[in-house]
Amino acid sequence: MRITTRGRYALRASLALARLGKDGSPVSINNLSEQENISSVFLEQIFFRLKKAGIVTSVRGPGGGFYFAQPLDKLTIKAILDAAGEDLDLINCDKSREDCERIGYCLTHSIWKEVADLVNNYFRGITIASILEKHARNSGKNVKEL
Repeated sequence: MRITTRGRYALRASLALARLGKDGSPVSINNLSEQENISSVFLEQIFFRLKKAGIVTSVRGPGGGFYFAQPLDKLTIKAILDAAGEDLDLINCDKSREDCERIGYCLTHSIWKEVADLVNNYFRGITIASILEKHARNSGKNVKEL
């Protein structure tokens, strides 16, 4: 498993959007780009994927930008990584593949599958809201002050 730059930036930009758009107001790509020091062109590509997955929605025109399409306490890191196109499997192994010469007697397949399930479930259990709350606790701030 390898999280690419696109996946890492999707998570960073989502957290920045949560901080900057606390009141539900749209946040522009340029603002997110400046805050996170990520190319606005790259962020546009990422937010296109997030929008297609139903994670964010957008408003056009002056004062426009992106905002979350779902509550932050329901939005998981797994959903963001999936939308960004990240594959959280540890190996490219699928027991149903006919071209696998080890199918039927591979002893390690179940181990890698269990680890991949643990990783996926871990990211399913972390929400944007929980990250903000944890950061606020650790910094001694209120979530609204972030």
